[in-house]
Amino acid sequence: MNTEIIPIQSPHAIERAKTVLTSGGVIAFPTDTVYGVAVPVFDERSIYKLYEAKNRPVDKAIPVLIGEQEQLGLIASKVPESAHKLIKAFWPGPLTIVIPKQQNLPQNLSAYPTVGVRMPDYEFTLKLLNETGPLATTSANISGMENPLSAGEVFHQLGGRIDLILDGGTTPGSIPSSVVDFSQTPPKVLREGTIPSKVLLEIISSTLNS
Repeated sequence: MNTEIIPIQSPHAIERAKTVLTSGGVIAFPTDTVYGVAVPVFDERSIYKLYEAKNRPVDKAIPVLIGEQEQLGLIASKVPESAHKLIKAFWPGPLTIVIPKQQNLPQNLSAYPTVGVRMPDYEFTLKLLNETGPLATTSANISGMENPLSAGEVFHQLGGRIDLILDGGTTPGSIPSSVVDFSQTPPKVLREGTIPSKVLLEIISSTLNS
């Protein structure tokens, strides 16, 4: 497979990405944290390709990126009030919320009753997501290797494994998103990223105690 690279400044970048995705291909693009690799969230066959490209264990769920909050209803069956508080404070931004998923999502996206969802704070990627709809997206690396911060780093790991890299230069952030699981009570911080756990838990606590 030849991996195509297009700068995000190209007027054809988003249309090319849409063409690749609708034909069953896999793309990579920059976000506000690290580069992500993605396929359409409702395309079961493409999700398998995503696992294969990354050598990712198939029992490890894949998060979803959305371009606007209205897309959240396509992915989540329920969003707790405490999650809404964090969404208001940190979306778009480096926060992934784990919430109950819609039953019509492909089983291979997440073997669990939950799914992780994030809205990145990156103008190009938000435009892309509003054109494509929600994308199953995870870091654009071989599982277990360093998270890529540039298109060159993505190509070093995934060149020949994916169809298209959208080159946005070096990402503005280098730390993956913070992850909060709202499927349990009280909610639990699964990964501390850019947002300190203390800040997240203070907001959650204020909601639960109000």
